[in-house]
Amino acid sequence: MIDKNRVMSVRELNFAAKQLIEGGLPLLWVRGEISNFVSAASGHWYFSLKDELAQVRCVMFRHKSQYLDWQPRSGNQVEVLALPSLYEARGEFQLTLEQMRPAGLGALFEAFERLKKKLELEGLFAESRKRPLPLFPARIGIVTSPQAVALRDVLTTLAKRMPALPVVLYPTPVQGEGSAQKIAQAIEQANQRKECDVLIVCRGGGSIEDLWAFNEEVVARAIVASHIPVVCGVGHETDFTIADFVADQRAATPTAAAQAATPDRLELKQSMKQLDNRMVRAMLRLLERAMQQLDYLQRRILHPAQRAHQQMQHLGQLQQRLQVSLNYVMQNQQWRLQSVQRRFTSARPNLLSNFEHLSDIGLGLKAAIQSSLEQYSLRLITAQKNLQHLDPHQVLARGYSMVRDEQGVVIRDAAVLPVGANLQITFAQGWAKAEVKKCGN
Repeated sequence: MIDKNRVMSVRELNFAAKQLIEGGLPLLWVRGEISNFVSAASGHWYFSLKDELAQVRCVMFRHKSQYLDWQPRSGNQVEVLALPSLYEARGEFQLTLEQMRPAGLGALFEAFERLKKKLELEGLFAESRKRPLPLFPARIGIVTSPQAVALRDVLTTLAKRMPALPVVLYPTPVQGEGSAQKIAQAIEQANQRKECDVLIVCRGGGSIEDLWAFNEEVVARAIVASHIPVVCGVGHETDFTIADFVADQRAATPTAAAQAATPDRLELKQSMKQLDNRMVRAMLRLLERAMQQLDYLQRRILHPAQRAHQQMQHLGQLQQRLQVSLNYVMQNQQWRLQSVQRRFTSARPNLLSNFEHLSDIGLGLKAAIQSSLEQYSLRLITAQKNLQHLDPHQVLARGYSMVRDEQGVVIRDAAVLPVGANLQITFAQGWAKAEVKKCGN
């Protein structure tokens, strides 16, 4: 808050006013007429923007103005995107410009973007829809104004590239009210007459208003509906129109459109010359190979007697090789037969010797069995005697008895027996049950 009782300096007042203006007014578009335009040596632009009732000072600094592709002049109607501010040193209200365009371009740009988006969504810009241009057109059609400089450029280029190529002009105005409908009618007329293989739609450069006919939907629809491939060469290289996007091929200039639609006569002559040279070289190589083949065949041709002599020599060589092979085979077979005989002789059994050997083995086996039986008999008798000594019935037969409790456990110590326990006593002959009356050691 500003204290109303405080005395401020002029600088402080202007700074406060600047803060209020810049804080209260946003970046905005303003329309008016340029007056007193000055381009400073620094590259900054200074001028006034006015209408019938008021004016305001404007400044556009060099780092913004350098991006404009046109030069403003006093008297131009313009639209500026600016930030309201205050030049403190003089206390002057001014606009600091960010962008500037001729008045009315905003609406044109919006219409251009709307139509572009609409046709793009319909697929009219797709490369798959567009047709290739014929390599050697029989006739070229041109849709443009007879007074257009672009027509002279196209005709001059066609005369240089293909002077004998027929050209058909479909005259139409390319600027002004109603020109878009007339351009579309000229394209339709060319398709109805079916005189051309390629259609060039062109005009020279100009402002967006001058080129606006080629941004109309009726022209775009006529190009899309054309059965003849269309080359669009409108304006300069930096100019783009809706017609460029829908055309089968876009050229940067009318001259470039003529170049795209026709082959170059000089380039064709050069290509033909190169092909002729290649064909001559190929024929020479073919003749050289044929002559070499002929020389080779001539060297191979022999007199019949010489040929027969060579065949006889060859048969003699084959006979010698056959005899050598036969001798080798026979010798190899003899070696194999001798080897088999030796193996058979070494493998043939001696029956008499083997029989005697088997008899000796049988006698030895019989003696070994008899000896083993005698040894096992002695061991069996010894084991029987040992078992007799260990037999408990032999012990009982000598007057001993075996005492067991009710569970069948043998009693070896009287101290473990309780009084009244039932016992079973086994004798050599029979058994008896007893009851313990008294125990002692």
